[in-house]
Amino acid sequence: MTQVNTTTDRSSLKRFAWLSIAAAIVTMTLKTIAYLLTDSVGLLSDAMESLVNLAGALMALAMLTIAARPADEDHAYGHGKAEYFSSGVEGTLILIAAVSIAIAAVQRLITPRPLEQIGLGLIVSIAASLVNLFVAIILLKAGKRHHSITLKANAHHLLTDVWTSAGVLAGVGAVALTGWERLDPVAALMVAGNIIWAGVRIVRESMLGLMDTALPAEELKIVNKALKPYIHDGVECHALRTRQAGSRKFVSLHVLVPGLWTVERGHKLLECIEADIRSALPNVSVFTHLESLHDPASYEDLNLDRCEKSPAKTKEKDKDNPLLF
Repeated sequence: MTQVNTTTDRSSLKRFAWLSIAAAIVTMTLKTIAYLLTDSVGLLSDAMESLVNLAGALMALAMLTIAARPADEDHAYGHGKAEYFSSGVEGTLILIAAVSIAIAAVQRLITPRPLEQIGLGLIVSIAASLVNLFVAIILLKAGKRHHSITLKANAHHLLTDVWTSAGVLAGVGAVALTGWERLDPVAALMVAGNIIWAGVRIVRESMLGLMDTALPAEELKIVNKALKPYIHDGVECHALRTRQAGSRKFVSLHVLVPGLWTVERGHKLLECIEADIRSALPNVSVFTHLESLHDPASYEDLNLDRCEKSPAKTKEKDKDNPLLF
């Protein structure tokens, strides 16, 4: 048995991807102008990251388009996992950009060069950072509101870009104040390190999603809290499993009731349980399976594959699992 709650049309999220694309083009143009004015390798690294932002935004648009497609015969659970490809590719692009930045910084560290028109270059770069900050805030709010991992990853990437720009601007400003030209490539190396950290984190999150990792502990607590009122008078639950595919969450469990219950009574109980889980946890699909409390076979399917353990031992083991009642 499964029921899916109504959610916002995912195709509407593409407008946020277009906003990210526009922001990437604007900031890349401004930062490239800042680099050409100053000849700062730090500002060059900043401009290169904006190129990654553009590639990531284009990928986000493509994957959001796929994720918005409704479920079909070949994809009965929808296309939500497409969003993980977007974040995975974006994280990989970030890592490639970081290596390129580090190579350029090391070369400039060995052979430093004087910077030019620092004041004007800094003004242009600050304007680009403000654009990124504005768009990142919009994407982050939209990502949380619509439960989109793609928009949230894109927002965090842009916020990383803002902090990166702040580090670069600090390096260029330090060169202007001290005259020590090697501060510019040092700042670029710090930027590369920060970008690597962001890229690894984004890739890791996308891999966890593709591996069907369980919902976070706080969301599991919400599910268990919704189930708790029903665990009495000979009713039990076990085999609770969860996962997430893009914005969609999935919860499945077995509900055990006395064998003398009618099908109608059991069905009404499952309807109430599913409704309470959907009310407590947004954007979730719930799958329930009704079993007899007194049938030994009910305790032989706790794992993905039906186990060969005795019902008594399996039931005793169940009691020690905080996720199984």
